[in-house]
Amino acid sequence: MLSRLSPASIRRLSSTAKCCSDKNEPDLSDPKTLALHKMYRPERITPSKRGIDLLKSPGLNKGMAFSLHERQYLGVHGLLPPAFMTEEQQAYRIITKLRQQPDNLAKYIQLDSLQDRNEKLYYRVLCDNVKELMPIVYTPTVGQACQHFGFIYRNPKGLYVTINDNSISKIYQILANWHTEDVRAIVITDGERILGLGDLGTYGIGIPVGKLSLYVALAGIRPEWCLPVILDVGTDNTELLNDPFYTGLRRKRVRGPEYDTLVDNFMKAATKRFGRDTLIQFEDFGNQNAYRLLDRYKGEYCMFNDDIQGTAAVVVAGLLASTRVTKKKLSQEKIVFLGAGGAATGVAEMCVRQMMDEGLTEEEACGRIYMVDIEGLITTSRIKSLGERHVKFAKDLPDTKNLLEVVRTVKPGALIGASTVAGAFTEDIIKEMAKNNPRPIIFALSNPTSKAECTAETAYRCTNGAVLFASGSPFENVELNGKLFKPGQGNNAYIFPGVALGAVLFAVKNIPDKLFLLAARMVAEAVSEKSLNTYSRVYPRLKDIRELSVKIAVEVGEYCYRHDLATLHPKPEDMEMFIRQNLYSVEYDELINKTYEWPAKDSKHGFPVPVLRRTSMDEE
Repeated sequence: MLSRLSPASIRRLSSTAKCCSDKNEPDLSDPKTLALHKMYRPERITPSKRGIDLLKSPGLNKGMAFSLHERQYLGVHGLLPPAFMTEEQQAYRIITKLRQQPDNLAKYIQLDSLQDRNEKLYYRVLCDNVKELMPIVYTPTVGQACQHFGFIYRNPKGLYVTINDNSISKIYQILANWHTEDVRAIVITDGERILGLGDLGTYGIGIPVGKLSLYVALAGIRPEWCLPVILDVGTDNTELLNDPFYTGLRRKRVRGPEYDTLVDNFMKAATKRFGRDTLIQFEDFGNQNAYRLLDRYKGEYCMFNDDIQGTAAVVVAGLLASTRVTKKKLSQEKIVFLGAGGAATGVAEMCVRQMMDEGLTEEEACGRIYMVDIEGLITTSRIKSLGERHVKFAKDLPDTKNLLEVVRTVKPGALIGASTVAGAFTEDIIKEMAKNNPRPIIFALSNPTSKAECTAETAYRCTNGAVLFASGSPFENVELNGKLFKPGQGNNAYIFPGVALGAVLFAVKNIPDKLFLLAARMVAEAVSEKSLNTYSRVYPRLKDIRELSVKIAVEVGEYCYRHDLATLHPKPEDMEMFIRQNLYSVEYDELINKTYEWPAKDSKHGFPVPVLRRTSMDEE
């Protein structure tokens, strides 16, 4: 159930990271607005748990922030130290201790432990320090955490569905073991391609856990609606198979029909258990499965693949923001991709859709995109060996594996890296881009940072600060010739939280590709002139993501109602208010319902009782 709003305001997130500023609070003096507010707001429910069970429930526990009345009423008086703290004090205590940790993995472990104890405080700290902590709870530190997951594992955070549970009934029973029934968003992986680290098997559970933390922190989706899942079909990572700490099945990966049946059964069991409108996000599946499964399910279920669609949208958003500096439409640029996997191909296809909306034909748009894979430039001479999605990008050019030669021949305005080959964008390549363009666009998107095609410092130095640079994982600011550059991070977190928020709240049937293009345009529009022109940053500030997510969710809702994709009926009269009233608040809830009086005549004790003959008592 949704918890009640704080009585002090309609919605406040934290002292420094509010999802709604005062100007977004509804005017409750208007009777119609007040009526909608009462209809949309979550209501307070006094928890049934008491005593130590309450303190062990992270969604309810406040630690020393419980008031004396709550401690006595809820049976936790004496179980806590006698001090009383505000949430702000607790957050200060946590962040101070966190900053004293020796490395990022130690910070990850401390935050993980906090989430197990006190959910509200965990998200309060994360929202208050989103720029500092997002690289800890997600890329790049989550990759390191996944690699060491067997060693740092403490408490279960999601569900494990194995190839040995391959039936709808068995998977349904596993889903029924989850502690809440009202699940509305699932993030699922099979661990085959974790970031740029490859096959990590069940160690990859850290990815859906981290992703759903961002659902909550960046979009306000309620934690109890979220479920991380990993499909354990084995691993081809020999190192893991011989790891004494490994937490998964010690067998080679299952592929083929048996694998497909497992995924089919999971989709059926999940929607049978939680409803057909349950959002299911696919994350870090191997290239051979990612596109195939997306095509298989996207028209039938409410699902998307963030590696393909989310990455595509955020990269297109960066490109669209860059066009505000270059003064050229995207359809006027030539784009070279290093890497032609699922993510890169998804970006290329979304670029094509944007170019077509700008007036090009599909053939003309594909003609402006050049892709280089492990075999070199994708050309017509390789047509027989190309996948279906790559054929349309094949060029009638000489075969070459030399990226510098490709850049010299094509003279692209944008160079995008999704190869996981560190240093692939050499200084010569970067300088060639600067030679051909007054403001070259270079995106080194591979994760984690150690896999980036070039560093921010190299890109700015080799172009004398002219480059419009973005990366997949964060880089530190760069100072060059007395100017401060703040490299943008092409993080999918600008896209997927807002899309997911809209999909969950409006219970959509499925998620068309058009929604991701609409989200990309909104992200590009949200980049301030100061960010573009002063800092050469092509993405919005991270602290603005939650407000951006609300705007994207409104757009998602409007689109889905226009195209008969939303199943929440009736359509909310005020879409934005409905969304804001259902956002998760990181401020502590009052756990005890307020008492109220009845009319005296209706609450009066006693009524005249007729005299009853008591036979046994009246006898002499």
